[in-house]
Amino acid sequence: MAGIGSVIAEEADMRGITHVRWAACVIATGLLATACGSGAGFGGAGVLTSSWGDPQNPLEPANTNDVQGGKVLDMIFRGLKKYDPRTGKAQNMLAERIDTPDSRNFTVTVKAGWRFSDGEPVTARSFVDAWNYGAGLRNNQKNAYFFGYIEGYDKVHPDSGPQSADTLSGLRVTGPRTFTVRLNQKFSSFPDTLGYAAYAPLPRVFFTDHAAWLSKPVGNGPYRIESYAKGSAMSLKKWDGYPGPDPARNAGVTLLVYTESNTAYTDVLAGNLDLVDDVPAAQLKNVGTDLDGRYINTPAGILQTLAFPYYDPKWNTAGARKVRTGLSMAIDRKQITETIFRRTRTPASDWTSPVLGTAGGFQDGLCGHACDYDPAQARKLIQEGGGLPGGRLKITYNADTGSHKQWVDAVCNSINNALGKDTACVGNPIGTFADFRNQTTGHKMTGPYRAGWQMDYPLIQNFLQPLYYTGASSNDGLWSDKRFDRLVDRANAETDRAAAVRLFQQAEGVVRDNMAAIPLWYQNGSAGYAPRLSHVALNPFSVPVYNEIKVG
Repeated sequence: MAGIGSVIAEEADMRGITHVRWAACVIATGLLATACGSGAGFGGAGVLTSSWGDPQNPLEPANTNDVQGGKVLDMIFRGLKKYDPRTGKAQNMLAERIDTPDSRNFTVTVKAGWRFSDGEPVTARSFVDAWNYGAGLRNNQKNAYFFGYIEGYDKVHPDSGPQSADTLSGLRVTGPRTFTVRLNQKFSSFPDTLGYAAYAPLPRVFFTDHAAWLSKPVGNGPYRIESYAKGSAMSLKKWDGYPGPDPARNAGVTLLVYTESNTAYTDVLAGNLDLVDDVPAAQLKNVGTDLDGRYINTPAGILQTLAFPYYDPKWNTAGARKVRTGLSMAIDRKQITETIFRRTRTPASDWTSPVLGTAGGFQDGLCGHACDYDPAQARKLIQEGGGLPGGRLKITYNADTGSHKQWVDAVCNSINNALGKDTACVGNPIGTFADFRNQTTGHKMTGPYRAGWQMDYPLIQNFLQPLYYTGASSNDGLWSDKRFDRLVDRANAETDRAAAVRLFQQAEGVVRDNMAAIPLWYQNGSAGYAPRLSHVALNPFSVPVYNEIKVG
C-alpha cells in the first residue's frame, strides 16, 4: 500500500494510547454509539476492531502513499484490477478486459453493474476524470507520478513552469464503459499496475463538493466510511449493495488509533481489541503462548532500508559511496533479525523482495559481501571515504512504534562496535509517523533515515522505479543516476516479460554499485487476533484481508 505503497509505501506503524478507546466513546458525533468495555463493544454486533494509525493525508486515492491510509482505500475502493490476497497476482476486477496491439495503446472496457456507495454508476468517465485529477500539478497529489506513463503528462504536470493543460491527452472516453489510454512509451506491464489505489475511480461528488467528499469519502468497495475522528477511530460498515465478488463477511471494521504497538498488543490480550496487525518485536518471544496459536507470521513484500539525503552535499560525493558501503558492512543483520525480531525478518541481500520469486526478478545475494558483517572492511571503507560526514551518524526514525527504536538502537550498537567508537552512531527519534514523513518528503533530513517500502503491486519495477528513478514519487532522498534511468526506460518498453525483468535487474545492479540505500531485512507480515475472529489472513502486502474475517 504503495507503495506504503503504496509508499510510501511505508512499513506499517501502529499508534495509540491505552485510553484511546475511552476517549473515542465520548465523541459527540456518535462515532461509536455502543458500549466501550471491550473490542466487541465498538460499532455493534459483527464489527471487529483493529489497530491503526492516522494517515498522513486525506484519503484521496492519488494522494495516499502510506500504509495506514492504504488500508482504508483497500476497503472502500475497487479498481480495474485487484491483487489476489494469497498470490498477489493481478486479476480483473472492474475491468471486463484491457486490450492492446502494441503495449502502448490500450482499450479498457469497464464491467457493467458497478456503482459507488451513493448509487452513482461507475463508468469510463469515473476513471478518466480521477486519473486526470491525480495527474494535475495544481492538485498536488503525491502519487501523480504514477500517471507519468500517460501521454500528455508533461503538460498537466510539467517539471517546471505552470500547468498548461487540464487533461491528459492520452486519455479519451469512447463510450459509457470504454476508454483508451495512450502511453508516452511502451510499458508491457501497465495493466498489472492498475490495482494500485491511485488508479481508483471517483464519483462526481469528489469534484462537485470536494470538501464534503473529504469529510466522508464515497467509494465503490465492500465498506463505507461511517465516521472518522482523527486521533481516535474510524468506523467502516459493510456496504450491503456492494456488487463485487468479494463482499465483507463481517458487519464492519472499527480502526482504533494507537501510538504505541505494545499497547495494541496488550489490548488484544485483555479483550479490548480484536486485531493487531504488527506484533511488536518486544512481544515476539511470548506471542506463541500469549495468543494460543492466533498468530500469523507470513512473508510479505516489504523491505526495510536505510535511505540517505542526497540533497545534502556531504552525502552526494564519491567518498560518501564508500562510507555507505562501509556502514552496510558494519551492520550485523543476522544477529539483529534473530535476537530482536525472532526470525520474523530475514537479512536482505538485494533491493526487492523474495515474494517476487526468481522469475519476478528477485536476486538472492545480489548485494554480495557489501551486505555481510565485516567490521575490519567497514572501518577501512569508511576511513577511505573520508569518515562519517560531520563525524557522527544520526539515524532518524519515527518513535510511535516500539520496534523502530529497538532495531535502530541495535543497528547503531553494531556500527559502534564495528568502528570501535561508543557514540559514532545514535538514534534520532521523531514523535509521530506523520511528522517523520513530513520531514522526509520536505527534504529536511541531514543523515540516514529508516525507509520501509511496502510494494504497491508485485512487480520488480515497483521496488526500483518509484524509489530510485530521477524525480520519482517516493525518491525522497533525490538520488539520481542516468544509467539507472535509461535501463528502467528500456525495461518498461520491453514487451517480453522475461527480457523486461532482466533489464530491471541490471538497473538494480546500478543501485547496488552505488549503495543508493542500505538494504537491511525483508519483513514478514505479523498479526495477532482475539478468539472471536476467524478466517484471519494477511495479503502479500502484509495488510489484513478485512473483508474475509468472520466475527463470532
